[in-house]
Amino acid sequence: MSQEFEVAREWFLSGRRLDMGELAQELSISRATLHRRIGSRDRLLGEILWSLSSASIARLWPSCVGRGAAGIADFVSGYVRFANDSPPFRDFLRREPERALRLLTTKASVCQQRTTQKLVALLAEEVAAGRLVPPLPVPDLAYLLVRIGESFVYTDVITGDAPDAAKAHAAVTALLT
Repeated sequence: MSQEFEVAREWFLSGRRLDMGELAQELSISRATLHRRIGSRDRLLGEILWSLSSASIARLWPSCVGRGAAGIADFVSGYVRFANDSPPFRDFLRREPERALRLLTTKASVCQQRTTQKLVALLAEEVAAGRLVPPLPVPDLAYLLVRIGESFVYTDVITGDAPDAAKAHAAVTALLT
């Protein structure tokens, strides 16, 4: 990872708003150089969010209870719990809700695309092992499961209700069993 990314990630984790001008100044480079190296603020934030998500995904699957539908439900609810329990993520969501939703839940989102790809691989593994009979084609099911997870991460922004990993678990279990 680049020094620019590392500093930006540290700022994000400390709850500091990521300002590209301040970041360039901190790195003793111009804004133009910063943009050439890492792209836009949205791109940088997306990559930071993905770095946190991918680390969570890598820890989650091996620790899930069971496999098949139960394991997938445990995985999705664990992912929701990770997001809901992450102070830097919750701070970002409260501070910049529209940007957060755009960066995390649209088809242009690196987080959504990559999380869906990881879930496709996980589901395919479970189907191949005979532990899961998918109610939809695997790519569609993966996308739907990601959207279910998102629904219970961003509930407070969307409806004002409290985010709830248990509801994500129940929804995934109902879909897969």
